[in-house]
Amino acid sequence: MSTQILLYLLDGLAGVVIGVVIGSFILRKLNAKKTEKIIREAEEKAEVIRKEKILQAKEKFLQLKAEHEKVINERNSAVQKNEIRLNQKETQISQKLEEYQRKQKELDVIRENLNNQLEIIAKKQAEYDKSVKEQVEKLEIIAGLSAAEAKEQLMETLKDEAKADALVYMKDTLEEAKITAQREAKKVVIETIQRTASEHAIENTVSVFPLENDDIKGRIIGREGRNIRALEALTGIEIIIDDSPEAIILSGFDPVRREIARMSLHKLVTDGRIHPARIEEVVAKTQKQIEQEIIEVGKRTCIDLGLHNMHHELVRMVGRMKYRSSYGQNLLNHSIEVAKLSATMAAELGLSTKLAKRAGLLHDIGKVPDNEPDLPHAILGMKLAEKFKEKPEVCNAIGAHHDEIEMDNLISPIVQVCDAISGARPGARREVAEAYIQRLNKLEDLALTYPGVVKTYAIQAGRELRVIVGADKVSDNEASKISYELSRKIQDEMTYPGQIKITVIRETRVVNYAK
Repeated sequence: MSTQILLYLLDGLAGVVIGVVIGSFILRKLNAKKTEKIIREAEEKAEVIRKEKILQAKEKFLQLKAEHEKVINERNSAVQKNEIRLNQKETQISQKLEEYQRKQKELDVIRENLNNQLEIIAKKQAEYDKSVKEQVEKLEIIAGLSAAEAKEQLMETLKDEAKADALVYMKDTLEEAKITAQREAKKVVIETIQRTASEHAIENTVSVFPLENDDIKGRIIGREGRNIRALEALTGIEIIIDDSPEAIILSGFDPVRREIARMSLHKLVTDGRIHPARIEEVVAKTQKQIEQEIIEVGKRTCIDLGLHNMHHELVRMVGRMKYRSSYGQNLLNHSIEVAKLSATMAAELGLSTKLAKRAGLLHDIGKVPDNEPDLPHAILGMKLAEKFKEKPEVCNAIGAHHDEIEMDNLISPIVQVCDAISGARPGARREVAEAYIQRLNKLEDLALTYPGVVKTYAIQAGRELRVIVGADKVSDNEASKISYELSRKIQDEMTYPGQIKITVIRETRVVNYAK
């Protein structure tokens, strides 16, 4: 029984071994088939890739070949064009060479003719010299003088006659030169004036501000007049609200202040919010805007005249001229006119138009500095030009246009003459207005000499002087004292019609913020 079981076990073990062997054989066969399949697929893919690479290489070759052929064709075309151009030049050179040879032959013929003529002339000259010599010998025998002695006597006589003729000629030449110089100078001046067109508009001291309706006047005045008082105090311009329909009059001698008041009023009316705080804010913004506009006007003027590389401070002063006047004549228009006249006259005389135009534009620059020292405006303008590195000719022309200094170049008299021409035109200037503005400026300057004074405004055509003092620097008693002393000082130092009202304003503001 045990033996039989052992046999069964052995048979089972043998079957298992056989099964394992058969299974491993079968697995090996299967792996071999998969490996062959993978290898075959890899070979097929490699063949496809190889064909694709060959195709790409052929395409690249064809592309390079086409580009190479294109370059070759372009080069051949360029070579052909150069050959054609060279052939044309060779033809032209050949034609010119033939023309040169033909002219050379003509010159040779002319030269030969000249040589023949020179030989004939030389023979005739020899015959003439021989004849003259014979005549001189005959004259010496007749006169009893040698040729040298006769020549010396003749030369002395000719010298005396030449001196007398020279004196008369010099006198006539000088007289003619004077007449010609005057005529030419008049011609240059007249042509310069005729070629420079100019308009003259006399500036006034009022501006009219139009309104859409009369209801806005009440809002501008404000409760108990606080709005209009605030606007007048901040701008220094008198605002006249009367029965004029749909209009308000802004009165003041300073064009800058009038413009600030006009623009501020326009912004306030457009915005609709009109109260003291808003007025103060708008006036401050408008003042900055006017300053920027001054710079833009200066730049635009320099560009229009073709002047470059000018210092920015001089450009700003040129812009400030727009809001200044000289004897009632707008200073910027006057300076532009002088610049154009100077350039035209310099061109007539063959001088530098750029320098003349630059000197003409800047000749009155001393009238518009931020601080005005006690110097003539010509000297002050010259110092400013020197400070900002202008050329010596320009500086001298500025300083010498009223004969404060000596002129050292030809540009200076041109600027002086053109300044006189611009000011002498009919309607160009109005000295009464200038004297009026100078009186108002002096009124304001007198008040500014007192300590604690912040701003001064001459209004009512000079019949009222408003003085704004700092509340932290001046007390009420001191304000009364300033008003009294200022009235005495005006009486002693100034001449004026009627009477002047001095109003000293002392205002205290207390500001807190709720957070």
